[in-house]
Amino acid sequence: SRQTVASRPERRFRLWAAAFPALWGEEYSCEHGSAKYLALCGLGGAVSCGLTHTGVVPLDLVKCRMQAEPSRYRGMLQGFALTLQEDGVRGLAKGWAPTCVGYSLQGLFKFGLYEVFKLRYADILGPERAYLWRTSLYLAASASAEFFADIALSPMEAAKVRIQTQPGYANTLRAVLPKMYVEEGLWAFYKGVAPLWMRQIPYTMMKFACFERTLEALYVYVVPKPRSECSMPEQLGITFVAGYIAGIFCAIVSHPADSVVSVLNKEKGSSAMEVLKKLGFIGVWKGLFPRILMIGTLTALQWFIYDSVKVYFRLPRPPPPEMPASLKEGY
Repeated sequence: SRQTVASRPERRFRLWAAAFPALWGEEYSCEHGSAKYLALCGLGGAVSCGLTHTGVVPLDLVKCRMQAEPSRYRGMLQGFALTLQEDGVRGLAKGWAPTCVGYSLQGLFKFGLYEVFKLRYADILGPERAYLWRTSLYLAASASAEFFADIALSPMEAAKVRIQTQPGYANTLRAVLPKMYVEEGLWAFYKGVAPLWMRQIPYTMMKFACFERTLEALYVYVVPKPRSECSMPEQLGITFVAGYIAGIFCAIVSHPADSVVSVLNKEKGSSAMEVLKKLGFIGVWKGLFPRILMIGTLTALQWFIYDSVKVYFRLPRPPPPEMPASLKEGY
C-alpha cells in the first residue's frame, strides 16, 4: 500500500510532464517548415484568434455601435449602459457565433500562411538579404497571408456587424445568413472585403513586423540574458509584452478602415467611398480608445496563445534572427 501511495504523485507528475514535453527539453515533433509544422501553426492561429476575438465580443459590440450610431452611443461606458438597458446582459454577447467562426478561419490563414510566405520569401532572398531586409520580409509575408485570410473572414464579419448594429434584424448566425443572402445575394457577404483589406492588411503588417522587431529588441536591450537561458514562462511573458506593444500600433493604423467597415455592413447599397465621405476625418477616429484597449489585449493574448500552442505541440521556435557569418566577416 505504501508503494501504491508513493506512486500516485509520481504517476500524476509523469502524466503532466507528458502533456508539456517541450518544457523538459525533448526533441521537436517535426522539422521547421515541414507540412506538419505549417499545419499546426495554422491550428495555433485558429485557436488564438477564435478564442481572443470571441472573448471581447461585448467590447467589440459597443465599439461597432459607437461607429455606426455615434449620436446614440457617445462613449464606451454610456454605450455599455445603453446596451444593458435595451438588450440586457445577453445583448452584450450578440454576434459571438460569427465572431468565433470568422476569426478562427482568419487565424488559420493568417498565421499558417504567414509562416509559408516568410519561409518562401526568405528562400528567394537568400540568407544575407533575408537578414538585412527582414522588416520588409515580415511586411510582405504578413500582407500576403492577410489577403487570403480576409476572404475567409468577410462573410462572418458582415453577419456579425448586421447582428450587432441592426436591432431586430436577426439575433443568431442561423437566422442572419439566409436573410442576407435572400436580400442581397452573395454580394452581401463580400461587399466589405475591400475595406476589410484596407483595415486588416495594414493591421496585420504592423502586427507581425512590429512584433518580430520588438521581440528582437527586447532580447537585445531589455532582457538581461540570452533567450536560450530564459525559462519557458519567461519566454512566453516576453512574447506577451511584445504582442501588446505591437497591438497598440495595430489599432491606430487600422482604425479608420474599421470605422468604414462597421458603417458599410450596416447600410444597404452604400460604397466605401460614400461612407468615408459621410464620416469625415473626425468620424473615422470615433471609438479609437476602446479599440486600442481591445486590440492591444487581443494581440498580446494571440501571440501568447500561438506561442503556447507551439510549445504544447513541441514545434521548433527559432530565436530572433542573427547576422549570418558571411555578413559578420564583412563587418
